[in-house]
Amino acid sequence: MGFLRNIADRFDPPRELRAGDASWAALSGGYGDYTTLVAGGKDYRPMITPRLAETLTTVLACVNAIGGAISSLPAWVYLMGDEGREVAKTHPVTRLIREGPNPYQSWPDFIHWLSDSFLLHGNGLAEIVTDRNGRLQALQPIPWPNVTVVLLASGRLVYDVSPINTLNGQQGKIRRLLDSEVLHVKDRSDDGYVGRSRLSRAGQSIRTGLTQETFGEMVYANRATPSGVLSFDSALDEASFRRVREQVNQTWTGLKEAGKVLVMDHSAKYLPITVTPENLEMLATRRFSTEEIARMFGVPPPIVGIWDHSTFTNSETAGRWFAQFTLAPIIRKIEEAFRRSVFSAATRATHEIEFDMTGFLRGDAEARWKAHEIAVKNRILTPNEVREVEGWNPRPELDTPPPSEPGIG
Repeated sequence: MGFLRNIADRFDPPRELRAGDASWAALSGGYGDYTTLVAGGKDYRPMITPRLAETLTTVLACVNAIGGAISSLPAWVYLMGDEGREVAKTHPVTRLIREGPNPYQSWPDFIHWLSDSFLLHGNGLAEIVTDRNGRLQALQPIPWPNVTVVLLASGRLVYDVSPINTLNGQQGKIRRLLDSEVLHVKDRSDDGYVGRSRLSRAGQSIRTGLTQETFGEMVYANRATPSGVLSFDSALDEASFRRVREQVNQTWTGLKEAGKVLVMDHSAKYLPITVTPENLEMLATRRFSTEEIARMFGVPPPIVGIWDHSTFTNSETAGRWFAQFTLAPIIRKIEEAFRRSVFSAATRATHEIEFDMTGFLRGDAEARWKAHEIAVKNRILTPNEVREVEGWNPRPELDTPPPSEPGIG
């Protein structure tokens, strides 16, 4: 492929996409420690990088919920024929699903990584590794920050990859990959070429959440408010003041002295001072921020542990909503990216990959078995097909349902 790249570069002057794209600007640079930035008194807002955004537990929970759910689904490669479709057990993608796409990742690991990159960077990219005969051998993940996308004059995309080859982070020689050599899954795009990160589209919500977290940390780390005040009816001389302070420090502070009764003379009165998060309205603002972030990723609040106004019934509904409206669109993008790039031109029209979501979309057991019963009675499914849906092996005597009032065998 190097010869083809040289020809493409010679006759097709490149144009780098990163220059004027807001998605690149929003994720270039940035700072890893928001607390240090604020404590240092800097008067500017940091770029919201994925690493910085994931310090918010809601962002981390949303990304893990989506990536973990997709990676847990069974994936099948089907051969489509005139009479239906069947599992293509010998297809190269089937081998990658079974044995792992590369020496370092299992299939769930790879899909989880691809989904995380898609959500945090707006793009997930993997190199399609083939042998000399063009047969698929592996899918090698490429971190999106190491990629520069170039649009050639012909309208074709190429990807310049700067691999990190050493433990101290030194970059190796830049490699150029053609669009036919990569699996590229992209989030919603502004230009149709590359996806744009959700973090850049809703950066203010992330920044607000980081500010709230930092504010709370500063309140407790640098808190100057005393826990209480000792007041006296008359002024104390210096010796009495020193004696009272030493007595308090020695007998009423520290872990071992916790809970003891304070006994003071000089008609002392103790007035407690309390500053709670509720007084600072921190809890309400943080709750709103977590809901905003969950909304940004399209994740129902109960999925990421936000149980306000949740019951068992609507949480179960939220799970199905999560599968239909959050997972399904992302899975469709992944399936279509595989069809367009990983499958060869010879098999693209006859094969497809599908993530099996039936487990997520099932209702409760009683409703599911009633649906199976209706399907069998109306000859929509055979009992063995129902057993297959439920993950059980077929029984030969159930291949043909009885002629009258068939039931589930």
